Amino acid sequence: MESNGMESEFEFVRLVGDERRVGTTLASVSRHWQGDKECFLFISPHDDDVVLGGGLLLQLAQREGVKIYILIVTDGSMGYCSPEEKDTISQIRYAEAYACYQSLGIPKENIIWVGYPDCQLVNSCGRKVAGPTDICAIEGYSGLQNTFTYYLRKIRPTQCFLPTSNDLHPDHQISHAELLISLFHASGNIWPELGPALERVPYVHEMGVYCDFPEPPKLRMRAPLSYLERKLEGIAAFQSQKQIGALIDIVRKTGPEEYLRALRFSLYQPVRYRNQFEVKQSIHYIR
Repeated sequence: MESNGMESEFEFVRLVGDERRVGTTLASVSRHWQGDKECFLFISPHDDDVVLGGGLLLQLAQREGVKIYILIVTDGSMGYCSPEEKDTISQIRYAEAYACYQSLGIPKENIIWVGYPDCQLVNSCGRKVAGPTDICAIEGYSGLQNTFTYYLRKIRPTQCFLPTSNDLHPDHQISHAELLISLFHASGNIWPELGPALERVPYVHEMGVYCDFPEPPKLRMRAPLSYLERKLEGIAAFQSQKQIGALIDIVRKTGPEEYLRALRFSLYQPVRYRNQFEVKQSIHYIR
């Protein structure tokens, strides 16, 4: 296994403007670490996304005592690679996902399956009254915004992680957009049956899975090779997913490092744009 000459120590580097903050823990480079209140929620459109984009982060966060939850959005029903698995692939992937994430230290009860139909999230946007056969119903409603708002209020994470919106898979793009608007819902008083509003909107970070970030990430994490080996073992649990072989090669060649891109979640404030329209040198009136 290649090590790319990397040292075996823990290293976290966050870029803040022209500053390069370096530390040996997540907490040491964080701008908003909340100590023993830290709770991470990983949004995984498909069951293997989190281990591919954050298999090291899962371990590094546990090293610092962070409670972790993984919310798997789809049922994996379109992930079959042989005709024999077409009708059983969901059950196969359930077993593989539990094996993967439990091997990385995540308790089974913290691995939450939502069960929306794979490759059909476009039909589950928003919120609607649940039908009698809707398996994703919560408090009489279904839809991704209902689901995400409910779990955000129930788990009350301090930070959320999900694949970048730049990924080509529509399920990734839709999960990304629906989570962001659900953060707005969860922090307000709308839909009170889904639980009490969040006191603070969680910080949100993108993970790289299939495609590059839309803008360069600002946080790099490096870990000992043993962490990479555990990550690769976790990915290997998804034996049914033959198409992720190329991604495994990228993970192995990259070595024990991962990157995160922070997202800003803020309401529109017109004052931010005022100065650029103020007088600077000369005034040109158009008549």
